[in-house]
Amino acid sequence: MNHIVLLGDSVFDNGAYVGNGPDVVRQLRELLPAGWRASLLALDGAKIADVQAQLQQLPADASHLAVSIGGNDALRDSDVLNEPVRSVTEAFHKVAAVRDAFRANYRAMLEAVLGRKLPLAVCTIYDPRFTDILQRRIGATALAVLNDAITREAFARDVGLIDLRVLCDSDEDFANPIEPSVQGGAKIARAICDWATDAQAGRSVVFAR
Repeated sequence: MNHIVLLGDSVFDNGAYVGNGPDVVRQLRELLPAGWRASLLALDGAKIADVQAQLQQLPADASHLAVSIGGNDALRDSDVLNEPVRSVTEAFHKVAAVRDAFRANYRAMLEAVLGRKLPLAVCTIYDPRFTDILQRRIGATALAVLNDAITREAFARDVGLIDLRVLCDSDEDFANPIEPSVQGGAKIARAICDWATDAQAGRSVVFAR
């Protein structure tokens, strides 16, 4: 039996945002082949450092792991975007410092998860759907720096990648500016299912779609 375990934050633990609709793990269970299971350890509000505690709850029969984490770390550090600077160079320097700390934390988390020696896929952070277009553009541009850290760390370790920026490309994919709707959750669940079944069959494990 194969058992996918979802780790991370409210990208997976989105039940509070979809009303009576199915959350990501429920949609994933409906898609999986016979004999497969899915469990949710991801927790709304979790940050990168919290994945370690989630790993301690990992079921003994887990066979595949999917992680979506980092968005709440980005929110925590978003005040840097409002700090005064004297030049674009100084602004880049501030953003680079946030990126370096984020990448170090993300790398440590990946090493801990990979220590379980199970097939692993990670997700990028999707672009926020703020109603204010300027805020949306700034958010997406800033997150591109952090997503670069995620993709570099994933590819350096041959970890599967699900690019949520490409996957959740419609406003209807969001229940609010930063949480997936039923429609967005369905896309995420399908990508996880495709990744896990392809990984099990020895096929490509990169899903940037």
